[in-house]
Amino acid sequence: MEDNNSYVPPRVWSPDTATGGRFASINRPVAGPTHDRVLPTGKHPLQLYSLATPNGVKVTVLLEELLALGRSDAEYDAWPINILEGEQFGSGFVAINPNSKIPALLDHSTSPPTRLFESGAILVYLAEKFAAFLPTAASARAECLSWLFWQMGSAPYLGGGFGHFYAYAPEKWEYPINRFTMEVKRQLDVLDRNLADRRYLCGDDYTIADMAVWPWYGGLVLETLYDAQEFLDVGSYAHLNRWARDIQARPAVQRGRRVNRIWGPEEEQLPERHAASDFGG
Repeated sequence: MEDNNSYVPPRVWSPDTATGGRFASINRPVAGPTHDRVLPTGKHPLQLYSLATPNGVKVTVLLEELLALGRSDAEYDAWPINILEGEQFGSGFVAINPNSKIPALLDHSTSPPTRLFESGAILVYLAEKFAAFLPTAASARAECLSWLFWQMGSAPYLGGGFGHFYAYAPEKWEYPINRFTMEVKRQLDVLDRNLADRRYLCGDDYTIADMAVWPWYGGLVLETLYDAQEFLDVGSYAHLNRWARDIQARPAVQRGRRVNRIWGPEEEQLPERHAASDFGG
């Protein structure tokens, strides 16, 4: 129900940084760099600038899976970009990603180096470059890309919609929480129904679609993403939980989720990654 304090939009909008929630200090309505910062460069052709959020984990999982296949040319350097401190607005990062969102990748094996931004684009580029985890047959490729782009289109409702209003907004408002909970529950049902008779999202083969979906929806049903497991009754999605556990058990996934992680238990963090030995014993 609306009350007498209902919000009335002004004729011309301006940002509210005083009551904008957890990320108000870094969100802004314009693009471009805010400061000069040269990004570090390691010894490998692939240079990743990221953070272990769900979008960042997609890419590090793929890179670790490629290395697990024996593709030594997929070795990479991973550098953390602390988005809560505004490092994504540094000039070096903006030169790679004008949208100032992690992850961003530079491939120095080409001349000039190839810049990549948007996690889905990075996944497709790497899968094609190394001929792995993306089917080549037309129908199978279309299925994989369909689920990949389903994730790209759906996750904003989970993160920017449900996650923001349920976990991060300065106040709890019933209408947006109900609105986005409805959509997230529908998405969980889409996944659960698809996985009822498939081992992975596209069938028998593990693909970049699984790597894209797992950090978001696997994190939601298995871990502490938004602390919403009970609220969303995630245990009721049996097929989705089975799939999420299967992927969570993969050694490359366990390594990938640690890369560029700068929070949580120390044994789960790996702020920078430059070699397999960085993971320790």
